[in-house]
Amino acid sequence: MPAATVQSLLREDSPVPAGALDPADAEWLLAHVLGRSRSWLYAHRDDPIDAVDADRFRALLARRAAGEPVAYLTGRRGFWSFDLRVTPDTLIPRPETELLVELALTRLPAATDLHLADLGTGSGAIALALAHERRRARVIAVDVSVGALEVARANAVDLGLANVEFRQGDWLAPLAGERFDLIASNPPYIAEGDPHLDDLRHEPAPALSSGRDGLDAIRSIVREAPAHLRPGGWLLLEHGWDQGDAVRDILAAAGFAEVMTDRDLEGRDRVTSGRRPV
Repeated sequence: MPAATVQSLLREDSPVPAGALDPADAEWLLAHVLGRSRSWLYAHRDDPIDAVDADRFRALLARRAAGEPVAYLTGRRGFWSFDLRVTPDTLIPRPETELLVELALTRLPAATDLHLADLGTGSGAIALALAHERRRARVIAVDVSVGALEVARANAVDLGLANVEFRQGDWLAPLAGERFDLIASNPPYIAEGDPHLDDLRHEPAPALSSGRDGLDAIRSIVREAPAHLRPGGWLLLEHGWDQGDAVRDILAAAGFAEVMTDRDLEGRDRVTSGRRPV
């Protein structure tokens, strides 16, 4: 039997029926197995592939066709300017969360000592992006999951970021007695029983869903945040596309000023922020 090649594995020798998954996913998985880039695959379509690597690729392809995310199969996901480790203990970072980072940075002077917090840090994506862009900041990254914190710490080491501290606990509980210039969070915000949760079944459920309307975590954070913000400090929250009105109401009722919602690149409500009055 002739040796498999890049082309045959991607097009002709796949164990997955045609159309069962995105061809780009197959390319990412083969590049991962071979330790190469996707552009290398295009330039070496006729190169023979070792039988062990071919079998590894076919096994990953079958798992992807069964619904496992590419990020968990490769153990990596790009976010901001980084390539982060991810595992099933962490939510997979999404491109839309970069808006939260961008909005936070507009409120954080570059040449200033800052005290920042990221609640529900997961892989550390938000905390690490803020720590990288604001090197004089001290960033506290909080998560209730010990497994997630292990991943986040490893990402901090990979990136050489020493201005991030990781703490285990529920939302603001590990921050007792401290006040911050800015608190950011991408908390769970999907309503319990939402049919979209089935599409996300491989990701950690506590990082996805929060109460009947999806807003329980946000209510908890907003209730406790004023005691942990310096006068004029900001709270930024990512949420679902249809939750902007509700989150603005929650912030306003808690006494926050300058409450506003920013939209993502697709024009959907995505991040709501408020400021503790001076």
